[in-house]
Formats: sequence, C-alpha cells, structure tokens
Amino acid sequence: MAVTDEAIEKIKDMIVSGALRPGDRLPKESELASELGLSRNSLREAVRALSLIRILDVRQGDGTYVTSLDPQLLLEALSFVVDFHRDDTVLEFLAVRRILEPAATGMAASRVSEQQLDALSAQLDKLGANPSVEELVASDLDFHRGIVQSSGNSVLCSLLDGLSGPTTRARIWRGLTQEDAVSRTLHEHRMILTALRDRDAEAARSWATVHIASVEQWLRASL
Repeated sequence: MAVTDEAIEKIKDMIVSGALRPGDRLPKESELASELGLSRNSLREAVRALSLIRILDVRQGDGTYVTSLDPQLLLEALSFVVDFHRDDTVLEFLAVRRILEPAATGMAASRVSEQQLDALSAQLDKLGANPSVEELVASDLDFHRGIVQSSGNSVLCSLLDGLSGPTTRARIWRGLTQEDAVSRTLHEHRMILTALRDRDAEAARSWATVHIASVEQWLRASL
C-alpha cells in the first residue's frame, strides 16, 4: 500500500472509530504523524486528499478539523465527478434518477407540509402556461429538489442533486425540439402535485416515474 493511502486509511479509522468526531481539531502534524507512525510528508498528502473530498477542513493559521460529515457536504465530491460525464452516459444517469426520484417522491407524500405544497403550487402558477425552455428547466430542477427535500432523507436528496446536472442539457434539447414537451412537463408537474396533496404515495411515485421516463424515451429515440 502506498504510504499516502496508508495515511488516509489511518485517519479514516480514527474518524470511523470515533477517536475523531465531526468538528474535532486534529492534533498537531508532528504529534499525529508520530502517533500514527507516519512521515509528515505522507500525513500532509493524506490531509490534502481528505480535504478535497470534504472529510477534513484545513484552516490556514488555525489547524485542520474534521468537517460536519453532513451527507450533502460529502456528496459534493459526487457532483464534481459527475460533471465529467460524457454525453453517451446521460441515459444511464436518467435510469438512476428513474429508480431514486420516484421513491423520494413517494416518501414525500406523507411528509410534505401544506405550506410546502402551497409553495410548489405558487411556483408552477408563477411559471405560467408558456414559459421559455430555460425557465421551465430551471423550474423543473427547483420543483423536484423541493419535493425530494420533503422526503426527509438528506442522503437521497444529495444524491439526486448531484445526478440532476448531467440531464439538464438533455431536457433543454427536448424542450427545443419536441413539440409538446413544455405542456407535457407542466401537466406532469401538476399531476405529481395533486398526488402529493391527496397524500397518495403510489400515485406520486407513478407520476414521477412517468415524468422521468418520458425524457428517457424521447432521448433514446433521438440518439
């Protein structure tokens, strides 16, 4: 095992075991290197690597801390990696969304508040019947993010937030080239919202599936 990998594993073990907790400050570099049996160079490289994936937070002049380890923070690394997707993998991202997003929408049916539902409805009303494609796609992202946040599962929310980026261009392309794409999207949003107001998890899940599958089917036919 490379010395940097070994250093990463040893710091990871300290965090997983509870020796270091979220928000804790790491011992001084010389002390930690001695405690773990590492060179200061390998420890420094490990700290740099773990800070890139938001496990550690290096504060100049203050020290190095364990981050909050909040799922949304940790999964930012996923968003970074996802940004390097190739166009030919968009269908794979849509397939993953089709698995996860309906589940989150179904979960939201019993948890979303009336105030949240009113806010989602007001968002659709503000958009109107003839939005531009860019406005529709931006609203679509916010609409689904609001619903997924209402599921109460922060990990699921962060995962879907990271996966939504690669499909944005496909949705804009669809809006520009498919004649009824805008009206269909607006209709599907309304049906999802109606199902959520009825607290009908199965209907909410089904409409979310239809909503994502329609983009997926159009893209398969267009490629």
